[in-house]
Amino acid sequence: MPTQKDQTFRLGLISMPWTIFNRPSIQLASLKAYLDRYTQIETTLFHPYLAVAATLGGNNYHHLAKNSWAGEALYSPMLFPEQQDLAEKLFIQSCKKEPALTELDFNKTRQLLEKSLGQWLTTIDFYSYDLIGFSICFNQLLSSLTAAKRIKTQHPNLPIVIGGSGCVGTIGTSLLNSFSQIDYVISGEGEEALQHLCHFLQSPSKTAPLAPQILGRKTKGQIKSNCSGIADLNDLPIPDYAPYFQEMRVNFATTPFIPVLPVEFSRGCWWNKCTFCNLNLQWQGYRWKSAESMFDEVQQQSTRYQCLDFCFTDNALPPKEADTFFKNTAQTAVDYDFFAEVRILTDPDTPQRYGRGGLSTIQVGIESLSTSLLNKMKKGTTAIENIAAMRQSAEAGIQLDGNIIIEFPGSNKEEVQETLKNLDFVLPYSPLASASFFLGHGSPVEAAPQEYGIQAITQHPNNKKLIPKTVLDNLNMLIKDYRGDRLFQRRQWKGVSKKISAWNTFHNDRKSSRPPLSYREGSSFLLIRQEQVTGPPLQHRLQGRSREIYLFCRKIRKLQEIHKKFPGIPMATIQRFLMDLQDKKLVFHENNQFLALAINQDAFQPFPST
Repeated sequence: MPTQKDQTFRLGLISMPWTIFNRPSIQLASLKAYLDRYTQIETTLFHPYLAVAATLGGNNYHHLAKNSWAGEALYSPMLFPEQQDLAEKLFIQSCKKEPALTELDFNKTRQLLEKSLGQWLTTIDFYSYDLIGFSICFNQLLSSLTAAKRIKTQHPNLPIVIGGSGCVGTIGTSLLNSFSQIDYVISGEGEEALQHLCHFLQSPSKTAPLAPQILGRKTKGQIKSNCSGIADLNDLPIPDYAPYFQEMRVNFATTPFIPVLPVEFSRGCWWNKCTFCNLNLQWQGYRWKSAESMFDEVQQQSTRYQCLDFCFTDNALPPKEADTFFKNTAQTAVDYDFFAEVRILTDPDTPQRYGRGGLSTIQVGIESLSTSLLNKMKKGTTAIENIAAMRQSAEAGIQLDGNIIIEFPGSNKEEVQETLKNLDFVLPYSPLASASFFLGHGSPVEAAPQEYGIQAITQHPNNKKLIPKTVLDNLNMLIKDYRGDRLFQRRQWKGVSKKISAWNTFHNDRKSSRPPLSYREGSSFLLIRQEQVTGPPLQHRLQGRSREIYLFCRKIRKLQEIHKKFPGIPMATIQRFLMDLQDKKLVFHENNQFLALAINQDAFQPFPST
């Protein structure tokens, strides 16, 4: 008669480089917590990226994790030895953009990775496992395929499954058809599908059909990009990060650090219309946890692991629930620190409330400072709204990270000129990064390429350096290339790239700790200090009604709205006053709307004592 131990299905889940090393894998931790509900499944987690980070050094690993092509190039020759020379060239080319990586030797670094992988594999008794799974997200494809091949070579009968945002839909199908080390692919959310696969493999007859989001080597057809998942996220257990901390203590015994804990408020994107975006391929519909459930999870994880720093993994926080959540965290005596991706916040009060609750850094989908181009991107925002988000974040003491997408296909000269003009108005705020457009698999641009002047979709040239042509021809990759107006776009956007670079230089060279454009309140007057790219700071004084109008425009105001607030002043007079301030770069104007740009540097302290 079989014992309980004999009936246990043993599952090993792995997260490879180049996931961020000072964060546990929320994918693995969530799957383990969910599967632990089933007593017949025993799940073990592995984080070999920790050993790699310890081997290479945290700083080197950090920059390689940020540089997707350099990281993938290091693993390419391990999987495809014939790609050695091309991969090395790509590595060197990619590292030129990051000074911290220019001293890394390709072959020595690759050998360290080979050694680290070999040593890690010898520590695992794979004979005792019934299934091995790899979570594959951005930057983890070649490292995962390499490890899976080594495991399969030594244990040919051990089934291997892959899942994650890097292998959804037809991408996963092409990987399964191209790499014999893969037996199953899960597309979309993994909790229910992985539990189903474990029970399927545990069944002696294996006659039951696989769930629709699972594709097996013997299964015909394609899997959908986004299959139904967990209906109510509040039903999910709290992720189990204990295995990560155990490995961290081993690998960083002499150089300990405090990790940043990932937390998940929602899945999908409540906007989900941006034409360039392919971040929601694995989700079906937008779902979120309640603010109370999220608050309870943060409290439990903070106490359990003695951490205060958290990053939300959401593509966009749920606005109403986020309001309540940060209200709750603000009322505690705990000094939480949060990172989150959010949609545009144009109201000055919202980021200040969030800041009181511990939100210190936000990733905002700025993408452009041209309203015309934002319309092509279907961002649902305008240039003045984007600039308002930058202003309100700066005044709230919240670091705003974001991109300006350059070389967007189909963009025109007027949109480039609008971008150049508007860059002058955002000089006082933290610089945005310049991001060249890339064609993402499954994005609306890929679905309708002719609308954007794209003549043909091709494999990305960097993938051609990483993967042999005979293999690549059969793969559907996450990042693609195209033929169309690329060279024209590259030429016309050069001025924007140059101006963004100068924007960074301006902030890097600043000596003052004060904001570059700020005002001091004098009750009946304002004193505005304005730094310039060259020359001493300018000083401005606004008195009486001028002061009141300027403060009223701390949020976006229509001209009619301003006149209604100050009916004793002719509308034409108000307009002339504000347009004069626009000429001085103290106000931004668009479509009969106005926004005061100077911030009150004393308006908000992010972490007041309690």
